[in-house]
Amino acid sequence: MRLAGFGMRVVAASVTVGLLAPLARAFYLPGIAPHDYKIGEAVELQVNSLTPSLNAENKLESVLSFGYYDERFHFCQPEGGPKAVHESLGSILFGDRIYGSAFDLHMLKDTSCQVLCQQKIPGADVAFINDKIMKGYNYNWLIDGLPAATVKVDDRTEQQFYSVGFELGSSQAGQLVPHFHNHYEITVQYHTLDAVHHRVVGVVVTPASKNTVLPKDGTASCDAAEPMNLHEDRDNSVVFTYSVKWEASEKSWATRWDDYLHAVDPRIHWFSLINSMVIVVFLSAMLGLILMRTLHKDIARYNSDDAEDLQEDFGWKLVHGDVFRPPQRFELLAVILGSGYQLFWMVVTTLVIALLGFLSPSSRGSLTTAMLLLFIVYGFSAGYNSAHLCHSFGGLSLKRIIITTVLFVPGICWVVLMIINLCLVVAHSSAAAPIGTLLGVMALWFVVSIPLTVCGAYFGFRRKTIDPPVRVNQIPRQIPDQPWYLKPIPSALMGGILTFGAIFIELYFIMNSIWFHKVYYVFGFLFLVFCILVITTAEVTVLLTYFHLCAEDYRWHWRSVYTAGASALYVFLYGILFYFSRLRLASYASLITYFGWMAIACLLFFILTGTIGFVASHLFVRRIYSAIKID
Repeated sequence: MRLAGFGMRVVAASVTVGLLAPLARAFYLPGIAPHDYKIGEAVELQVNSLTPSLNAENKLESVLSFGYYDERFHFCQPEGGPKAVHESLGSILFGDRIYGSAFDLHMLKDTSCQVLCQQKIPGADVAFINDKIMKGYNYNWLIDGLPAATVKVDDRTEQQFYSVGFELGSSQAGQLVPHFHNHYEITVQYHTLDAVHHRVVGVVVTPASKNTVLPKDGTASCDAAEPMNLHEDRDNSVVFTYSVKWEASEKSWATRWDDYLHAVDPRIHWFSLINSMVIVVFLSAMLGLILMRTLHKDIARYNSDDAEDLQEDFGWKLVHGDVFRPPQRFELLAVILGSGYQLFWMVVTTLVIALLGFLSPSSRGSLTTAMLLLFIVYGFSAGYNSAHLCHSFGGLSLKRIIITTVLFVPGICWVVLMIINLCLVVAHSSAAAPIGTLLGVMALWFVVSIPLTVCGAYFGFRRKTIDPPVRVNQIPRQIPDQPWYLKPIPSALMGGILTFGAIFIELYFIMNSIWFHKVYYVFGFLFLVFCILVITTAEVTVLLTYFHLCAEDYRWHWRSVYTAGASALYVFLYGILFYFSRLRLASYASLITYFGWMAIACLLFFILTGTIGFVASHLFVRRIYSAIKID
C-alpha cells in the first residue's frame, strides 16, 4: 500500500543518514592561491580588530571588538597613515577591520629588537587599555592570510595546537596594575619549494611586557626585566619593539591550517551524532508503527463495505470535512512558510558549498557572505511559495502577499540589527557596520531581493492551486475537549524538546565558535546534524498531528508550525544558560548585542523548523485522506 511505502521511506531515510557518517570528514579545498616569496621579498603584516577572550576567571566579559588603530590604544601607525585592506561583505558585517601596519618583515631575514615606535599614552586612556587587558582582549594579526597564533597544549591529548590571537596584556590574581605587552617575538614558519621560492605556513607570536628605555641613538635593548605597567595618574612613555625569526617547516601550504583547526575532543561530535541518531531511530520506529499498522488497519476498516464498521467511525476520519479548511490568518501563515522555504534552500546550499570545501577559513567572512547572498537570491522561493500557498488557501490579494513577504522577515531582522548597530556605535566598537556597508546591503535588498520576490510571487500566484482530496464542509465541526497533553502549549513543548535534543550538543560548538572567535570547520558533522534535524522535526510533527486528528482536532496548520518551531524556544533558553555559564557581560552594548543576535537566530530557526513541520504534516494529511473512501 502507498501509505506503508511512505513509512518505509521514512525509516530508510534515517538509515541513510547513518550511512553518510563518513562524510563528516569533509575535504578541504584551499580558498586562495598560494603566494611564493623570494628571499628578501617584503612580507606584509596586517592588523585586525582586537577581540575579547576568556579572562582569568574563564568568563567572557564583553562581545565588543575595537579597531587596532583606535586612538585610545596609541599603537604605532605606518608612514602616511594606515591603509584599509579589501574585505568581503561578511567579513565587514562581523567586525573585521583589517589594515596595513608599520612592521617591516622580509622573507628569511631575521631581525632582533627592532624599534617600531615610541608612544606617549596619557593617563586618560590608560584606564581603557587596562580594562581591556583585564577582560582578556587579544591582538589579531595576519601574515599571508594566516592569523598570528599562540601555541597551546591540549590537556587531554598533550598535543600542541594554535589558538588564534595573542594577549594584549597579562595580569595575575590580586595584581592591581596589569602588564601591557609592547614587545613581540614573531616566529614565521616557511616551506621551501625550491632554492628561490618559499611559502608562509605558520605564524606564532609570543608577546612580552618590557619597560624598554629608548636611548638617543634610537637603538633599544630588549633585555629589560621590568614589565611595562601603565599608570592612570600620569603620562606613560611606551617603546614598541619586535623581533622576527624565520623557521623552516615541512608543512605544505595545503595543510598549513591543520594546526589552527584543532578539535578539542572529536569524540564529543560523534557522541552528538549518535545521540541524534538514537532519537531519529526511536521516532522512526514509532512513526513506522503508526503508518504500517494503526493507519493501515484504520484505512482498511474505513474502506470496507461492512455496515457495522461504517457505523463505528471515530477519530481522524470524522474530521475529513474540516481538515482542509483554510486556517485563520492564512496570509501570515503563507508568508512564514514562504520565508521558511527561502531559509531552507539557503541553509542546504550553504552546507553543500561548505562541505565541498569552497568556504575555506583562508577567505575571511566567506561563510557569512555566501549565506547573505543566497538568502537574497532565494527571495524568489519566498515569493513563489508564499503566493502559491496563499492562493491555495483562498487569498486573492497578490499585492498584499508580496508586501508582507518582502517586509516580514527581512524587516524584523533589519530593525533588530539597526538597534544592535546603534549600540555598537555608541560604545565606539569597530564591530559597528559602516554606513556604506549598510547602504550596500539595502541596495542588494531593493535591487535584487525585492524584484526576485515579486517575480516569484507572480509565478506562484498563477500556478494551479493545491486542491484538497476531500470536500470541505460549509459548517465547521465542533471540536471536543482535548486532553491536557494535546493542548497547544504542552504539545508544542513536548515536540520542541525532542527536536532540540537532536542538536543541542552541536549547538554548543557553534555558539562557542561565534562568541569566542574560534574557527568552525566541521561542516561534515554539521551537515549530518542538519539532516537529522530535518528528519526529527518532520517525524515529531507528523506524530503529534496524527494524535490531534485522532482527538478530532482538525486545526493542524498552525499547530504543525509552532509544534516544530517550539525548538527555537529551547534554543533561546540554551542561549540564556550559555550566558550564565560562560559569559559575564558588563556593558549594556554587549548584552543587547548578544541577546539581539540570539533573538534573530531563534526567529529564523522557528521559521525554518516550522516550515519543515508544516510540509511534513501537509504531505501526511493529504496522503491519509486521499487513501480513504468518503461517502
